[in-house]
Amino acid sequence: MRTLVAIPVYNEENTLRSVVERVLMHAGNVLVVDDGSTDASTSLLPRLPVDIIRHTVNRGYGRSIRDAFAWAMADSYDWVVTMDCDLQHEPDELPSFFDRINDDNADVISGSRFLPASKAEGLLPPPERRRINTIITRELNERLSSRLGPLTDAFCGYKAFRVDALRSLSLSEDGYAFPLQFWVQAAARRLRVSETPVTLIYNDPNRSFGEGLDVASVRLEHYRRVLHRELSRHRHELEPEATRGVCRCS
Repeated sequence: MRTLVAIPVYNEENTLRSVVERVLMHAGNVLVVDDGSTDASTSLLPRLPVDIIRHTVNRGYGRSIRDAFAWAMADSYDWVVTMDCDLQHEPDELPSFFDRINDDNADVISGSRFLPASKAEGLLPPPERRRINTIITRELNERLSSRLGPLTDAFCGYKAFRVDALRSLSLSEDGYAFPLQFWVQAAARRLRVSETPVTLIYNDPNRSFGEGLDVASVRLEHYRRVLHRELSRHRHELEPEATRGVCRCS
């Protein structure tokens, strides 16, 4: 099976080369989505043996992932693995994703930093970030676990996706709330989800979410708004209990 490794990048000049070179030790097909970087990332990319999508302005994490999905579909890949470029996803764990892909019993293989077998290195995430992940993961499980199975990490970006399964989704979220839209649509389409342990690595506790989302309460409310909107949109495809009490947001 042909597998693409897709790496969204935004101002990653300090880690870009080392991450990509380590990824290339495990993968032959690599796509970098440069989301409007204003640092030296843009000049470093042409020197690397990777395909490149370049956004002239910053369009958001979700848009970068959606563009990677579109590339994988257009170029007839079977799977796409997404990972970050800030050294918080371990390139040496790619073979474990490839092994799970070869098992061929899931449509989404989702990295989890919080499974019993997961390891931790370096700093721990700021408490408010861990708290929001815990809250949103619990709310997803309350609504969707009958279809997705229990999740332990709603926001980990280290994932493998079966490309044919992505063709059934209508994803439009550009920002960091993209996972909420994805999980609801994955449940509505009955995609098979399996989690795999990945290392919890946190190097930059001050990294900004942008768009006013650095305030924890604002970010949590934004995530909930996207989640409820998506649940409302797909209420006819989900079990009645999954959308009970959901606002009919537009």
